[in-house]
Amino acid sequence: MLDFSVTFIITVINITVLFFILKAILFKPVTKFMAERVKRVQDSVDQAERDKASAQKLLAEYEGKHNNADAEAAEILKIARENAAHEAERIIAEGKAEAADIVAVARKQFEAERQAVLAKLKVEAAALVMAASSKLIARELSGDDNRRYVNMLLDELAAHQKGRT
Repeated sequence: MLDFSVTFIITVINITVLFFILKAILFKPVTKFMAERVKRVQDSVDQAERDKASAQKLLAEYEGKHNNADAEAAEILKIARENAAHEAERIIAEGKAEAADIVAVARKQFEAERQAVLAKLKVEAAALVMAASSKLIARELSGDDNRRYVNMLLDELAAHQKGRT
């Protein structure tokens, strides 16, 4: 039982000492901070009221000027619309020119790719024809014979391709 009362007394003393230490270290700065904050908020409210009064004064001045500004605004809008119309026409013309350039480039690329594919097709067709021809005649053709047969077949293939397109 004696241990309990000694522990209780030591705990009470610790809490009391801790309270005074916290009061000196923590409570006073927090209280000071809160007082400064209240003062800043009050100053902000006062400044806002002064700004509001100033804004109302300026509003009255601007309302007087606003009546004269309507005619000026209408004129400015008219000029702006005219400028916008001219700019739109210019942009559309540039866009059409760019589109035409892109189409022309695409057509050139398409034609170049088409020619490349046709050339590759001719080479592959010639190789196939040569293989088939050599099997059919079961003999080796001379270089001149090969060129003649290839040119003849390519001409026929080209004529056939032109007939399809």
